[in-house]
Amino acid sequence: MKVENTQVQMRKGILEFCILEIIARGEVYASDMLEELTAARMIVVEGTLYPLLTRLKNAGLLDYTWKESVSGPPRKYYTLTDVGQEFLHQLRLTWEEIEESIQIIRSQPSTPTPAAE
Repeated sequence: MKVENTQVQMRKGILEFCILEIIARGEVYASDMLEELTAARMIVVEGTLYPLLTRLKNAGLLDYTWKESVSGPPRKYYTLTDVGQEFLHQLRLTWEEIEESIQIIRSQPSTPTPAAE
């Protein structure tokens, strides 16, 4: 078993949460999200981000508006819907519970291994 596989799965599991957190700060362009996620070492590529944004939009969590760009074609800027804000609130509560659970587990003293007979 490779630790890298588990690390990738852990990151994938929290990617939606991270995307919603970024969008919650205000309207955001997808490439800016990608840049932030990459800087945070979430290891995201466009091929991962855009389908996720579409899925979140189709679920009613995101909305977008087209805005003219000075350097090219119009850009799509994402925002959270009211449903998305409530969804994110629930994810934040879950994240806090997970953090607390991990701290409880990690704070337990090591149990000595029984001596071999």
